[in-house]
Amino acid sequence: MSRQDRCFWRVAGLFAVVTALGMVLPVYCGDQPKRPNILWIVAENISLDLECYGASHVKTPNLNRLATEGTRFTRVFATSPVCAPSRSAFMTGMYQTTTDTHHMRSHRNDDFRLPPGVRPLTHWLQEAGYATFNIKTIGSSLVGTGKLDLNFVNEGKIFQSDRWAELKKKQPFFAMINTPEVEYDIYDRKSAAKVRVPWVGEAEHPKVARPEEIKLPPYYPDHPVARAEWARYLNSVSGLDVRVGKILKALKRDGLEDDTIVVFFADNGRLEVRGIHFCYDSGLHVPLLIRWPKNFPPPADCRPGSVNDRLVSLLDLTATTLDMAGIKRPPLMQSRIFVGPNSDPPRKFAFSARDRIDETVNRIRSVRDARFRYNRNFKPEQSLAALNRYREKCFLVMPLARQLHAAGELTGPAQLLVAPRLPEEELYDAVADPFHIHNLVHSQKSEHREALVRLRAALDVWIIDTGDRGHIPEPKEVVDQFEAEMHKWFGTPSWYKKPIRNK
Repeated sequence: MSRQDRCFWRVAGLFAVVTALGMVLPVYCGDQPKRPNILWIVAENISLDLECYGASHVKTPNLNRLATEGTRFTRVFATSPVCAPSRSAFMTGMYQTTTDTHHMRSHRNDDFRLPPGVRPLTHWLQEAGYATFNIKTIGSSLVGTGKLDLNFVNEGKIFQSDRWAELKKKQPFFAMINTPEVEYDIYDRKSAAKVRVPWVGEAEHPKVARPEEIKLPPYYPDHPVARAEWARYLNSVSGLDVRVGKILKALKRDGLEDDTIVVFFADNGRLEVRGIHFCYDSGLHVPLLIRWPKNFPPPADCRPGSVNDRLVSLLDLTATTLDMAGIKRPPLMQSRIFVGPNSDPPRKFAFSARDRIDETVNRIRSVRDARFRYNRNFKPEQSLAALNRYREKCFLVMPLARQLHAAGELTGPAQLLVAPRLPEEELYDAVADPFHIHNLVHSQKSEHREALVRLRAALDVWIIDTGDRGHIPEPKEVVDQFEAEMHKWFGTPSWYKKPIRNK
């Protein structure tokens, strides 16, 4: 048994002990005659692409208002660059690599259970008297998808209702709204037959970004296809803001605004070829806005219009939300409180991980401090160019890059998209090099050498201390099943010659 395995079972055993002793039941932090409602507005797949973060070619007046009336956090990082593992982490307060929920959409058809003492956030809240909601519609308006996308399905009902109309009568409440943006319109499972997969709501999105005006990231080839796709992404962000506006308007109209803490964030980073699925800032750096209501004055570190540069893991939303509700954090929970009088000491590092996504087996571990990002690629052959049928079908820049490369027309940083391997280690100055173009692993500058040693050591300690399960391979039949499913859903490009292992 490896050291990581021993650590995992030691953690599970400790959870079992504290559960048996009754130590993990929620406890109120103090007598509160009235407790705030809490509303999570969860966006899909965006980075800091809002006007309040300085983005251009978008219109986000409603989110700008949230930032003005609340606090804008600038250094928040998801624990995974893809939805299901990320959501499994912030809905439990435990790293997905600790709880064995790190592979994309895993444990959907088996008898898997979370380790003893690890529970969904909503269960803690419900036991403390909160009603819980996963909202889809407000009146006739679609505002949410009802998405869960958790890598655990045997823990009982996660939410109690999806009806906005019940909120006023069931206070205090915790409600989550997962917006349809920003995502490709793929869930009819007919993408293989489409020439191009549209964005959800694309026909209605404000046409703020124009392809000829936008600025592409340096690793995108300057081509009409790339420009059109980037503009569509930005317009999807503007469409997201329209939907958020409907939610905020309804909150005020129904007399809930003055008692409800609003938390807006994204589940992982940007929906682009070097964003989601990979552990660069573009795939992990997410927005976070928190607005306190009139009847519950904000803590000193969350004043209206303030900007907070504290390093935060998206994992920390769990403990912080419990603290907002007056509930003590359960023992051994890895999530930290990052605002208010009960705040934990600030993090020095934010850790992230990528494992199997769909049919693509990989293992990447990443750590970010205030300035540098360090990546360790355990399977460097699984580069950005490795087959993932979802990426190949939906991200039109991928086949474009292959075509340009074959014609000898792909130059500069765009060549990163078709490189057959990733470096075994990557180090980037995320402040000076926000697009992560210049790998500093072999730099001889003292500040770079010191950062490399520091972040290597931090990652080594985290892997052991958290019982990282990433070294344990999934059964071959699990991967084969995903390969067959993704082939049926998205098709297989002609350049991929290996046979499909249909299960």
